Amino acid sequence: MRILALLGITFVTLLVVIHAGTAGTWCYDSQDPKCGPLHWKDIASHCGGQNQSPINIVRRKAQRDKNLEDILFEGYDQAPTGRWRLLNDGHTVVMNLDGASTAEQINITRGGLDDVYRALQFHFHWGDLNRNGSEHTIDGKQYPMELHIVHMNAKYKTLNEAKGHPNGVAVLSFLFKASDADNTNYNTIIAGLKNISRPEEYVDLASTFPLSNLLPNMALLSKYYRYKGSLTTPTCDEVVVWTVFEEPIPISKPQLNAFASTLYFKTIGVAPLKMSNNFRPPQPLNSRKIFASRDATISGGPSLADSQIFLLVLACTAGWLSGPFWLP
Repeated sequence: MRILALLGITFVTLLVVIHAGTAGTWCYDSQDPKCGPLHWKDIASHCGGQNQSPINIVRRKAQRDKNLEDILFEGYDQAPTGRWRLLNDGHTVVMNLDGASTAEQINITRGGLDDVYRALQFHFHWGDLNRNGSEHTIDGKQYPMELHIVHMNAKYKTLNEAKGHPNGVAVLSFLFKASDADNTNYNTIIAGLKNISRPEEYVDLASTFPLSNLLPNMALLSKYYRYKGSLTTPTCDEVVVWTVFEEPIPISKPQLNAFASTLYFKTIGVAPLKMSNNFRPPQPLNSRKIFASRDATISGGPSLADSQIFLLVLACTAGWLSGPFWLP
């Protein structure tokens, strides 16, 4: 199995796993800051672009778009008859979906998407035993983990072709929250981690499951945020339509810890390193706009500046400024 993995993994990775940057060696700061996110632009010019991902979503600044109706999930509620491959690609754990015979039927459309997008793979970003590790943040809050389901515009034949077009890729982002109870829908994935602890190891699952099992209640998926961005790893192509869902996925702390304590990064130095904090920090929004779906929350908590202004007005009205007064 190990020999087959070493021989076959390059082909699988190049076709499906968008994490495999070919422009040069890159890593996360938890591996070596010298090849971490601040230096990605040196090996892949797109990583220094103006429309990079992830971002911090400030809800009160998001613009309501009534055209962002419910997304249509096609095939998400069906278990494919083929096999899915769980892979440690050296940067994260990836589930490749193209091995399933019905993969072409796992699509998303509507919800402001102009085309049909076919599911290729999903993967995760996480922190460590003491730190959260989502890539996207909401109102400055980082979540324990983040799930990305990567889709390719069905108009194109390959991912490389899709990456040559502004709307070539659509990624669904789901944030996690810690819960007291295990999320049993993740048992199959977490059980498989022990078989892929080292980079380039993979395991073919004996049985698949509907993708919807991994998600929040489908009735709550009408609440999301939309923006144009990039891949979050080199080559950082700015070709992604991002959808970040507001409703988090519950998962227990032991389940979260399984990711950070079981898997190992691709070796950069001498000693193998546990795979943790494999996230890119939020990037500048620049001139982009964030749009909120019809049901999404756009009234986040007041900022510190807003609170100070309110207290100042209240102080003036109450006559508090006749004596010493300090803003917090």
